[in-house]
Amino acid sequence: MRAGNGVWHTGAPAPGVKRVRGFQLWVALPASEENAPAQSIYLAPSQVPQEGPARVLLGRYGAAQSAIPAPAPMNYLAVELKDGERWRYTPPAGHTVGWVAVNAGRLDAGGPVDTGELAVFEESGEAIDFVASGATSFVLGSAVKHPHELVMGHYSVHTSRATLDQGEAEIRRIGATLRQEGRLG
Repeated sequence: MRAGNGVWHTGAPAPGVKRVRGFQLWVALPASEENAPAQSIYLAPSQVPQEGPARVLLGRYGAAQSAIPAPAPMNYLAVELKDGERWRYTPPAGHTVGWVAVNAGRLDAGGPVDTGELAVFEESGEAIDFVASGATSFVLGSAVKHPHELVMGHYSVHTSRATLDQGEAEIRRIGATLRQEGRLG
């Protein structure tokens, strides 16, 4: 989902599913897109391309490219490694920002990263080497550094106070409309 100028959304497990675990990635949109209309794209698991142990959720890795258009040069990969498996991620040219969040298992990525932990790498365009301890799954992000200082609200990130105010005003408007329609308590 690209929230753009604001979107009211919820999420819940599918009927009959008691527990789910997932990651929600918030991306600072370019100034030209941050207050654009909202957009949602839904893909079946079979529509998410894979290159080696990495599924390409956003961006491109090797020959695999996501069907979701990235708002800026970035990659977002879901990776699964077996116990003791080694994997090297070489970011595309210009990607100097990188991070990893471990869903299960443990990684050595120049230091230990355990289940539930997030590690942010020093700014660099260098390759990152991973070694799994146990069956390990994680998400990895890399990107060209966002060129703006970030202005943060309660539920959005913008490039200026004016665009933050515009987005938050739209969220208030959507909420008022939903309450008037009886769709929100």
